[in-house]
Amino acid sequence: MDTGTAHRPRTRVGSGHPGHPAHATHHSHATHATHATHPAHTTHPAHPHHPDPRVRPLREHRGRPGRPVRTRPAPLTASPIFRELSQDLFASLPRSDQRGKGVAYLRGLLATPGRKSVRNMAAGLGGAESCSATGQSLHHFICNSTWDWLPVRQTLAQRLAAWLPPHAWVVRPLIIPKTGQHSAGVGRFFSDGGRVVSAQRAVGVWFVTDRTAVPVHWQLDMPEPGADTDTEAGTAPGAGGHADLAADACLEMAAEWGLPPAPVLLDLDGADPVPALRRLRAAGLTPIARLPRDRELAVADPALTGHTGTVLTAERIMRAARALRRPLPGARAGRPPRPVLGVSVGVTLPGRSVHGEPDLAVTGTAPAGGTWPEEIWLSGRTADRSAPPLWALRTLVRRVDVSSHAIGDRVGLRDYAGRSFAGWHRHITLASAAHAVAAFSTDHRVTRRPLA
Repeated sequence: MDTGTAHRPRTRVGSGHPGHPAHATHHSHATHATHATHPAHTTHPAHPHHPDPRVRPLREHRGRPGRPVRTRPAPLTASPIFRELSQDLFASLPRSDQRGKGVAYLRGLLATPGRKSVRNMAAGLGGAESCSATGQSLHHFICNSTWDWLPVRQTLAQRLAAWLPPHAWVVRPLIIPKTGQHSAGVGRFFSDGGRVVSAQRAVGVWFVTDRTAVPVHWQLDMPEPGADTDTEAGTAPGAGGHADLAADACLEMAAEWGLPPAPVLLDLDGADPVPALRRLRAAGLTPIARLPRDRELAVADPALTGHTGTVLTAERIMRAARALRRPLPGARAGRPPRPVLGVSVGVTLPGRSVHGEPDLAVTGTAPAGGTWPEEIWLSGRTADRSAPPLWALRTLVRRVDVSSHAIGDRVGLRDYAGRSFAGWHRHITLASAAHAVAAFSTDHRVTRRPLA
């Protein structure tokens, strides 16, 4: 411990290292006297942190938190969500080897980079030596095994609903382009970009919360052989058939799966949703459907003066009701945010009586100052308190579309390369489970509770 500057060796400015000989030639007599009376200081080394008093030590950063160390996130297969779903989803499979293969396939969908083919997943799961055997095992499990995919989907939907209540069940088509004609359900359909392509068309029912969306049920459209339509005549290839599939899927879930009630949102890419909407309403559900602009309806609302009983397209009805628009409470859109305007008009189907209370309502919405109407929706005339605000419907649909690409493409939702109908359903069932793991592993609100 230093007792004063007189006890420290003095150095020339710029003399270099404290051990330089110049240090020994510039001690004062006082310094020598002091050292003689205190021999302990003659052998005491220089202070370890300040060997040279003229050398300024490095300034420490005091009170400044260090930068967080970036660590690689844990793999999804190590998450609690993966462990719990792995235990629950395959409980309906009768054999233990089937349950083990189900977990392995789910692990492969989550851990394999790139395309989720059986060969790629087998290479990641079994290594180079056992790749062939693992691939054959996975292929048999998906294409030739006898396990039923419906109980797996039901368990998945029940588990998600136990974690978080759904805001809505959203029904959306999924186009899966195909180069050949031998896969199940291949036909000529409109792609997302509006081109007619050779593809499979599926209809998915999505569990949607305020943050994400997960598919839980699927129907695969199976067009009749040679049933391609004439696109030059103005008819969309395969239009209309998937509306019935949408209603079938929703009714099956409502009748048998024991799920909490939530509005059913149909967005069927131009198909007429009215028959499906009426089937769902008859079953006690709350359906809301995006309506094609050219769909004809009969006006049955006295507020639209001079149009009662007139059959008009949905777009013309909304244009006639332009003066009745009102700002929707709390709704803003665009940049800078602008109020969203909306109006609802009571309607019936053409050929039905327009007297009395109409059973349907067509609603248009658009930001103030924008093209009117931007969107048109059809729902029951009686407002349901559980239904989301009509201006928020587009957000729910967009959440499905974003999740379909951001997560669905990553877990192989469109990657099944086999030909069999059952194989397609088994693969997309497990891809939906992988989608749930990826979506919910980062949602800290999820409370993990056992199924009743």
